[in-house]
Amino acid sequence: MTKGNFDLRGPLAYIAPSTCSYTEWLQVGMALSHEGYPCSVWEEWSRDDPSRYHEGECARKWQSFREDASTIVTGATITQMAKDRGWTPKAKAQGPDRALNWDDEISTDVQIIDRHYLEAKKEIKEPDSWDQIGDMIAYLDTVFQPEDIVSLSMQSYEKDGRMVPSVGDAGMTAGHYIEQLKKYRLKAQAGAISVNDAIGYALGDYNPEAGAWIRFNPFDGQGVKNANVADFRYALVESDAMEPGLQEALIRELELPVAVLVFSGKKSVHAIVHIDAGSMDEYKKRVQKLYEICKKNGLKVDDNDRNPSRLSRLPGVYRNGHKQFLMATNIGKRNYTEWLEWVEGLNDDLPDPESLSSVWDNMPDLAPALIEGVLRMGHKLLLAGPSKAGKSFALIELCVAIAEGLKWLQTFQCRRGNVLYCNLELDRASCLHRFKDVYTALGIAPEHLQNIDIWNLRGQAIPMDKLAPKLIRRAQKKNYTAVIIDPIYKVITGDENSADQMAHFCNQFDKIATELHSAVIYCHHHSKGGQGMKRSVDRSSGSGVFARDPDAILDMIPLVVMDEKKTPFDREADRAAGIKSKPTAFRITGTLREFPSFEPVNTWFTYPIHIPDEAGFLTMAAEEGSLADIQAKGRKAGNLVKKAEKESRVVQVDEAYEALSFGGQAVTIADMASYFDVSEKSVRRYIAQNEKYIIKTGNIFPKEVDNSV
Repeated sequence: MTKGNFDLRGPLAYIAPSTCSYTEWLQVGMALSHEGYPCSVWEEWSRDDPSRYHEGECARKWQSFREDASTIVTGATITQMAKDRGWTPKAKAQGPDRALNWDDEISTDVQIIDRHYLEAKKEIKEPDSWDQIGDMIAYLDTVFQPEDIVSLSMQSYEKDGRMVPSVGDAGMTAGHYIEQLKKYRLKAQAGAISVNDAIGYALGDYNPEAGAWIRFNPFDGQGVKNANVADFRYALVESDAMEPGLQEALIRELELPVAVLVFSGKKSVHAIVHIDAGSMDEYKKRVQKLYEICKKNGLKVDDNDRNPSRLSRLPGVYRNGHKQFLMATNIGKRNYTEWLEWVEGLNDDLPDPESLSSVWDNMPDLAPALIEGVLRMGHKLLLAGPSKAGKSFALIELCVAIAEGLKWLQTFQCRRGNVLYCNLELDRASCLHRFKDVYTALGIAPEHLQNIDIWNLRGQAIPMDKLAPKLIRRAQKKNYTAVIIDPIYKVITGDENSADQMAHFCNQFDKIATELHSAVIYCHHHSKGGQGMKRSVDRSSGSGVFARDPDAILDMIPLVVMDEKKTPFDREADRAAGIKSKPTAFRITGTLREFPSFEPVNTWFTYPIHIPDEAGFLTMAAEEGSLADIQAKGRKAGNLVKKAEKESRVVQVDEAYEALSFGGQAVTIADMASYFDVSEKSVRRYIAQNEKYIIKTGNIFPKEVDNSV
């Protein structure tokens, strides 16, 4: 990769080494060296010229490169050489949609043709038997409607040593010209006049040393400028920089929607291509796209030809001893829209289907496990959980387990390898301290710290579709076994509840995994509310894409610890040691694509690590929000109500006795039943709940009063 953000291998593909001089070949190598590429890139490119390639020569020259102010060759040399051969750089974003200017560029990175396998004639063979007027009639009949006003340029003059066309006119219809050509061809066939005279009478005299021209779009009859074009039907595709036979082969291979194909009589083929635009603005955009695709596939289109009022060669005339003749009509796709759909269909970059029978006896090896029983190398894992569940700590613990080749959560064995932790949330110091705290709390010797890279991006996070290519570029040569992105809400592109937008977002993880051959691990938060009644795959916030995209989902759900005394932790000792955090409990479940499900793992989070519940304290614990949790809370609530009612009744009995015994009156059960408006049986129950009173012979007495009175 270059020292900047641009990959020179794209434009380099446009430069055939066989077209380079020895000096240019050296300049390519020096530019690649200056921009930080390995010699192998120059070597591989040079091999495309087998007639001049010599094994080991690139390496020898590479070692001899020495830079000083006078000898530096930069990547700009390669991009300029590529531009000279048809490459066009991608345009930068330009804000709101607008009409394109002539100098605007559209990025259309569409590769259709492999020129290594293209068979092409070097020269165009002129016809032996040639119906000149027939070519003209066929051209006019194919390109125009009878009522279209056509602009011809039969006259020419010399300028700077070459013959150039006159402006020409636009006053007659295609139907008129065809009628005249047919009329005078009959006279020529009868021998009354020559063919050249017939052409002169029908269209006007021309100079056989210069040839003749025609504009391929109809006009309004008021002039022959762009503003006078009546219908933007066609564009001209031609090149003076390539052999005519190769031009024809590329035009046909590209399936361009060609109305007529004309040989210019010299060194180019003129293709009048359907563009079918409804306005000048649309014409510009479509021609730009057409030219971009042509150039990408090696057809070096002349950019000067893109005006809709451009003159092109008229078939049926001589040019300096050669024939301007009609090569073909109506080839390729029928129209621009059909052609563009075909191009986009070819350029899907998808692999071809393969027959199962071809691999049945030779199955490919499965990717080795990165996390035993959970995740393979190159696959994707989502860790989901509620806020403050210690998800980031769990991922840091995973980094440590991968770097050291140990068990994660003391449960899942990890393959040792390099890991990149993308920190999107914490400041740099806090993140680094967390890693050290986790190592210390786990009691692990930091023997492979070089296996962990941390990319601190707090305050600098960008949407995932922008971050992914930057991440790939930085990680290309690091050989990471895992890339951990924590958390993804910082880089989500679009609405997390939109399935199509989240599919695009998750595709960025695929790009990272594919380009780096690395596992991608990311964490996301639960949706709001209790999660115990949901399936684990449905707990992540946002679109269901989050449940369908990863190869493995590990879900952390809080557990309800009813009796905090029944834990494996000594809270008094913790407080004495200055540990203020209260242990919280979680159950980790897995939804796996590549492995059978594992038994749920119950764990305690006590800052800063997760500790498995080996003693089984949490085996019967209810998941927060589950039916069992709701029922338990209901029972607890009911008991509290009963206790409150009992306490209230004690007070009420006291108040009732005081009122009924006013003035020394004896208090009977019947009196209190009437007071509360309940049965005597209920009164007996109230008294039984109140330890201050006794019942004797139907009367109620305080216990401290002598019962004999």
